[in-house]
Parts: sequence; structure tokens; C-alpha cells
Amino acid sequence: MMMVENVIEIDVSPPIPALPMMNDKTKIDVRYTVVSPYSSVHIYWDAEEAELKYEIEEPVLDDYGKDILSRIEDAMKELVNVNVVVERTQEAVLEYLDKTAKLLISELDLKVPDSLYQKMFYYLYRDFVGFNEVDTLINDYFIEDVECNGVDTPVYIVHRIYRNIKTNVVFNSVDKLSSFVEKLAQRTGKYISYASPILDGSLPDGSRVNATYTKDITSKGPTFTIRKFTTLPWTPTQLISFNTLSPEMLAYFWILLQYKFNILIAGGTSSGKTTLLNAISFFIPPEARVVSIEDTRELNLPRENWLPSVARSAVGTQGTGEVDLFSLLKNSFRQNPDYVIVGEVRGKETFVLFQGMASGHASISTIHADSVDTVIKRLETPPIELSPTLINTLDAVAIMRHAIVNKQQTRRLSSIVEIVNVNPDGIAMTNTPFIWNPQDDKFYFKKGSRVFEKIKKRYGLSDQELEKEFNVRTKLLYEMFQKKIFDFDELEKVVSEYYKSPEAVLKKFGIQG
Repeated sequence: MMMVENVIEIDVSPPIPALPMMNDKTKIDVRYTVVSPYSSVHIYWDAEEAELKYEIEEPVLDDYGKDILSRIEDAMKELVNVNVVVERTQEAVLEYLDKTAKLLISELDLKVPDSLYQKMFYYLYRDFVGFNEVDTLINDYFIEDVECNGVDTPVYIVHRIYRNIKTNVVFNSVDKLSSFVEKLAQRTGKYISYASPILDGSLPDGSRVNATYTKDITSKGPTFTIRKFTTLPWTPTQLISFNTLSPEMLAYFWILLQYKFNILIAGGTSSGKTTLLNAISFFIPPEARVVSIEDTRELNLPRENWLPSVARSAVGTQGTGEVDLFSLLKNSFRQNPDYVIVGEVRGKETFVLFQGMASGHASISTIHADSVDTVIKRLETPPIELSPTLINTLDAVAIMRHAIVNKQQTRRLSSIVEIVNVNPDGIAMTNTPFIWNPQDDKFYFKKGSRVFEKIKKRYGLSDQELEKEFNVRTKLLYEMFQKKIFDFDELEKVVSEYYKSPEAVLKKFGIQG
């Protein structure tokens, strides 16, 4: 008994809602749709367990519905080529699934009313095209990481606004979890097995997957972590709204990037280094040629003249075909870039990057370190081993940090430190124009930037000219934040227009030049 004629529509990119930032976690109670119209999430404070919960809400099937779905899915496994399905357009995928499901319902002579078919169709889409139980987590714009620590334990997520939260997703059997890890491997184009039980790869959308396969490796059975690729990164004004940094700090970066100075962003794991790197890349002049080099694709720059490169690991038993950061970076300087961006430096590629800085290529990169002293030590010691002369080509280091503010985990740009001079013994003389004070959660600016002194000398600018430029850009960024100009394209347009006609942009925002 089939009543559905039209193909059911499923939208995996519904409008992104504006979620409230709340200092008091116990007041959090939000719902939003992720896979429209079937899957929503509810984030709320669970008073009994005294923690935030993230619950996926999906169509409810009764026992009859579950039985029918199970029979159709079993039959579909024999028919559906998942790789072919995934590579098609959304419309073609939905049509293909619809035709296959209806064919099977007819062949198996099943009684499926319209209301049940619509619910079942969502699950067929989720399990064959999507990522099974974690599909909503993968599609949720606000999620950065999805973490499964094994069987019978809740999957955790890192939420952009509310940070670490427990979900209502639990894999109850080793077989089910193993099967899902195999699916992840298949989607990354790699292989995982008892003989090769560790997976490190990237999904087609750029998300990074790390997984283990057996109880020999992790005692709770298979595990996986998905580090999601953000197609729409945070913009500079959004970082102001989260109080990650101040408008003055952004205006400072804007001036440094315009005048081709070199910036290194340091911080611990998941402290927001790449987020900041992506945000300040908005300030690179629109006509400049940018080359970016990454291990895993995370950058998304608002520009046309951009050549993105991603390192490739070796394949096969012979380990052939590897293209590492070092090779990519060496090659990139032959492509005449104005700016070079390296996702993270940790080895011999650092030497090439600093050679590029010394020869006049403006560079931005990130490094795993929690202070300027640690940055200098890492640059001077193996495996990097740079000479003090090369380290002197670095102009500023931004330190990103995890912070607890009002009992909530967040991220802050804790300081911007300028490298004034590194002596032959490797001891650095520094200047700190910006600092974050954890006591009052405010940012402080100390006049007297040594990099600004360099800019004035190199470009023949007066104190008044550079100070005025710094002040108007600070005001412009603050005005854009006040007017809630958070959109990727809109913000890029304002920055681009400012480079062409600053007076017109300042007039538009009512700022005195």
C-alpha cells in the first residue's frame, strides 16, 4: 500500500540559527534543526546529572516500523553501491534511494503507509548516504569535534558555543561500532582491519578522522574522533562577539598583514589557532596572491587569488606517492606568492618558511606552544633547529589559550608579543603591546609597538598617520561587530572596499577619518 508519489526532500543545510551565549549553563535550553525537517537537537541543562546534554531528536518508529526498516535496510545492503550514491547530487541521491526503497517494498510485499514511509526514508538516507547515528552531529554547523571512546559510552562533542557536551548517542555493540569505523575508513578511501587497526584520514568534505579498530588497541573496543572541517569559518567580528580578542588586536593584525609582516600563532591543542589564522586572513589585500600549505585541509580563505595545497601521505605497501609539507612549501616559493600560509609548522618545513620570510614573502603559520619562550625554544631545538638570525625574521607571536571564564570553558587571545631581537645565544628580547587580563576578562593595549616602529621606518609613515590608521580600523571593526556584520562574504566585501576606497567605507559606517 504505497501512497507517496513525490520524492521526499531532505535538507542537510537549513539556516544557521543565532544561539545565545550564556554565562549560566543551568539556563541553557535551545533547540534547532540540523537535517530538515527530520532531525533536531536539544541542548539543555540536566539538573539530575548536573551537566549539559545534547540530545538528537529524530522520527520515532514503533516496533512494526523498526522491523520493516530493518528488512528494507538488509535488502538494500545487497543493492546499494554507497560510493556511487555519495558522489551524486543530493537530488539524484534522494531519487535513487526512493526508487530502490519502493522497489524493495513492492518485491517484499510490505504494507507501508505514507506516514511510516516518510520516517523510514529519513533513516535510509541517514544510514546509507549519511553517517548513521552520528549523522546529525556531522551535519551540525556548531560542532567542531565528535568523540567516541568505545562501546557503551556516550559520544561526546565539542560545540562551538557551549564546548564539551555529552550526547544521547551510544554504540551498544562492538559489531555495530566496528561496522561504523569500517564505513569511516571507506569514506576516507583507506582501509582498517585487525592487521592495520589505526585509521588516520580525511572525509570528502575535509573533516579529519582518527579511529582504532580492536580491543587490542583500546580496551573499550573501536573508537573514533572526527575533527570537522568548517566550510564557513568564524569571521573576525564573530571572534569579537565571543570576546576571543579585541577590535584593537584585529586592527593591529590588519596593519601587519597589509605591510607584509610575519605572524606566528601559538597555542595548545584545540585552543583556536587555526580559527584565528583563518580570521586574520580576511585582512590580506584582495589582489595579493596567497599560497596555503596544510597537513589536513582546515583553511577557507575569502579570496579568489588563492592556491590551497594539502600534503599527501604515502599509499600502498611500498609507501609511495608521499608529498610532505617540506616539498609543498619549497615548491610554493616558485609560484610567486605574496603571502604564504602554513597550517602548522613542526619540522624541517619551518626552515623553508623562515627562509621565505627572510626573502620578503609575508608568512603566517601556527605552532604548538603555550608561550613565546616555548616558541623560541621549539624553533631553536631539534627537529627544527633555526639559527637566531632566521628567528629574527619573525615579527609577532599571538598566544591563544583555553580559559575558564564565569565557570565556562572558552578561548582567548591571551597576548600578542613582538620579537624585537634574538641574540646569537638564542635569547629573545620581546615587547608585548596586547595582553588579556583573566581577572576582569578584558584586553589591554600598551602603546609603543616595535613592529609599528619598523613599519614607519620602512614605509616612511609618520606617528600620526599610523596611529590614525590603527584607530579608524579599530572603530570600523567595532562598528561592524555592533551592526552584527558576521557574514563571511559581507565582511570580505567591506575589507576589500576599504583597500580600494577607505573614505567611502568610513563614511558609510559614520566614522570620522
